[in-house]
Amino acid sequence: MQFSDLKIGQSASVTKTFKDEDVKKFSEVSLDTNPIHLDDEAASKSIFGKRVVHGIATCGLISAVLANKLPGPGTIYLGQEVKFTAPVFLGDTITATCEITEIREDKHIVKLSTTCVNQDGKTVVAGMATVKF
Repeated sequence: MQFSDLKIGQSASVTKTFKDEDVKKFSEVSLDTNPIHLDDEAASKSIFGKRVVHGIATCGLISAVLANKLPGPGTIYLGQEVKFTAPVFLGDTITATCEITEIREDKHIVKLSTTCVNQDGKTVVAGMATVKF
């Protein structure tokens, strides 16, 4: 894709079902070993009542859209605003969608709304990304 191909309103998505092995791998790489992510007993005593997927792992799906689909290969992340609006549990299927909201042609900067929704249509992450393409 070329910069000139980008248009306000364009969107792209990726979908992933989060499994136990995903959480364990992310915990190992990130060094975030919070028991709420890894320990069933500890998580059962939390406000969620069971283990939750790392919020930042969920945000990784946004990065996947930006890097692979829209704008695509060569994209450089400049910033991300994010709000975690609901928990993601093991077995949840999350769809991350990025939609172009602003294009700054002189600097090749693109702003996109970013959302992650679960299999029930509930928004679990919302925000805005700024990238250079």
